[in-house]
Parts: sequence; C-alpha cells; structure tokens
Amino acid sequence: MTIAVVIPAAGVGQRMQADRPKQYLELAGKTILEHTVQRLAQVPELGPVWLAVAKDDPYFAATSLALQPHIHRVTGGSERADSVLAGLMAIDAKEYPWVLVHDAARPLVHVADIQKLIKRCVDSGCGGILATPVRDTMKRSMGTLENTQVLHTVERKDLWHALTPQLFPTAQLKDVLQQALQSGAVITDEASALEWAGLPVLLVSGRADNIKITQSEDLLLARFYLEQQ
Repeated sequence: MTIAVVIPAAGVGQRMQADRPKQYLELAGKTILEHTVQRLAQVPELGPVWLAVAKDDPYFAATSLALQPHIHRVTGGSERADSVLAGLMAIDAKEYPWVLVHDAARPLVHVADIQKLIKRCVDSGCGGILATPVRDTMKRSMGTLENTQVLHTVERKDLWHALTPQLFPTAQLKDVLQQALQSGAVITDEASALEWAGLPVLLVSGRADNIKITQSEDLLLARFYLEQQ
C-alpha cells in the first residue's frame, strides 16, 4: 500500500514578518519546503505529494520541487482546511486509501516517527496524529492582548501538543472535512475535523524537535536541530 501526501503551503506566514512566506525561507541552502518534502521522501511507505500553494504563488516555480513528477500542484485556499481539502479532492481514494497531511514548515520530522504513526494507524484502521505531552505549566488568560492576566492554571495532565504528520483514511477525511467546513465549524487541523464528527483519533507520541517554523527564532532553532540530525 502506498500512502498519498498532502502538504498545505498556501499560507503567507505573517508572524514570521519576512519578505516571503515562511515555507520559502532559506534553511541550510534550501527552502524550508524543499527540506520538508525531501524528508518525507525518505519514508518508503509514502507516495505522490499533492502540494497546495497559493494561486498567485511566485516562488514555487523557482524551487527544485517544480519539475519533480511525483509532486502535483493544486491551488490552496485562504485557510489551512481549504488547502487540505483541495489536495484531497485531487486524490483517488481507491488508489490511495490513506492520506498523510504534513505542515510545510515542519522540516525536522523523523522518519521513524512517521513510520510509527503509519503502523499504529493502519494496524488499528483508525486515523491518528503525532503529538508530544505538554511539559510546561499551562495558564488560561483573561483580558485583551495588550493587558492580559492569568485567569487560572490549567491541569496539564492528559494535555498534548498536536503535531504533524496526521494520517487518516482518505475518503473519511475528505467527507468529514467537507461537512465540517459547510457547517461553519472551526477546523485548526485534520484531527479537529474528526473530533467534530465524533470519530476517534489516535495520539502517537513523537519527538519534540519536530518543530513548526513560525517565528524568526524558530528558524535559528531549526538550523541547530538540522545540524544535530
């Protein structure tokens, strides 16, 4: 069985405050997106990649990915869920019964973690996500962004940081995501669509260095982790 891959990469990365979307920033001589795709290519179980980029994206054509035959470009949307759905709509669920969704800005995921996620999900027949247990004390806030105060401490037991990849049966994810978006539900990741539908999602423990590059300091940390790996 070969698993299809969807990478939503239509975001503009406003928090990075760079001159281009974060997935096209340079990391050790390549764009972050190129690192991410090449990392996934090391997993034998994974097949073609559907890459959802912005309609007017001026950067993708200049990357090494543009001419690779196993990478299919689709037009992404304004939100992550729209981009993921665009990729899903292009995939034949009979040919690829499972689909793996991964953030464009997570270039440090370990192959062993991906394979662990695949085995757990396929063996159980249930979709799942990579995640790490919360380590820090968690606070719930009150007030405005400029004048925020602690409301109370949140018990961190049983709390997890959701990561990607996230792996689900292709037809199931497409149907649930469509229904959730049509209903106006807030979908922050693929697992939240399954949760909205009342369907189970496995939590598979992954490495904490599978960071998402979101802010400028993340890029420095990613360079360090990449050197270590």
